[in-house]
Amino acid sequence: MNLAILAGGIMIAFGALAAGIGNGVLFSRYLEGIARQPEARGTLFGQSMVALGLVEALPIISIAFGLLVLFGVIGG
Repeated sequence: MNLAILAGGIMIAFGALAAGIGNGVLFSRYLEGIARQPEARGTLFGQSMVALGLVEALPIISIAFGLLVLFGVIGG
């Protein structure tokens, strides 16, 4: 088995796993904040959308590099 294929698969899998965990934690904290202070809903929504962009950036980059490794562009 070529190790580049294994490395690409692991990068893609961990990228998807990180996105799921990050989104789950983010929105659970968002809902918890709304439950504690309902009047801060608008502020919390804006901050959670910025955080969502940051949480999603790393898995997208990881998946992109994983695909590059998987198809042999990087890593021979």
